[in-house]
Amino acid sequence: MQRQLNPLPAEHLARLYTKQATDDPAVALTQLKQQYAGCRQCPLATQGRSQVVFGTGPATASIMIIGEAPGRDEDAQGAPFVGRSGQLLTSLLKRAGIERSSVYISNIAKCRPPENRPPTRQESVTCSSLILFREIALIRPRIICTLGATATKAFIMSNETISALRGQLIETDFFTVLPTYHPSYILRNRAAGDTVVADLLQITRR
Repeated sequence: MQRQLNPLPAEHLARLYTKQATDDPAVALTQLKQQYAGCRQCPLATQGRSQVVFGTGPATASIMIIGEAPGRDEDAQGAPFVGRSGQLLTSLLKRAGIERSSVYISNIAKCRPPENRPPTRQESVTCSSLILFREIALIRPRIICTLGATATKAFIMSNETISALRGQLIETDFFTVLPTYHPSYILRNRAAGDTVVADLLQITRR
């Protein structure tokens, strides 16, 4: 299905894909992490975060998985999706025939919001512009799987709910977006796990 990226991602990615075309992805990702390790560009820097939680995975991954923001365990360990949601994500990926070690996993916001609330638009836009879009432009994934409404709406212009968007392969000029439910939703609604697996299986068939 052809849909339009939000203007902000489209504008930044078009510029970054050109600017970083010759960069070594692994080296550039390390430099990016060093540059923003002490980031204080949005309110989350002063609201109790322990550290900036960058994405993890191969610098040449063809699949990226993007959530909304770190939680308590991620903030403590400095890696995305390492708590209960992360363990469930690993299991769902495995059921779909995808090894977690083969994908790059990141978040819209890189710092934990207070009480694990969703990041605000200001926080999402600031962090995505500074870090996430550069991660994407360096890795150049074939497919980006967005977990939940916050991550999906950061990319795709739509008023539809995540229930309506999930499972659709949305083509853009840069990559294919596959929205699905966030693992935290599956923890509350276990029956939806099969739905996420079915969504993820579409990746292995492409």
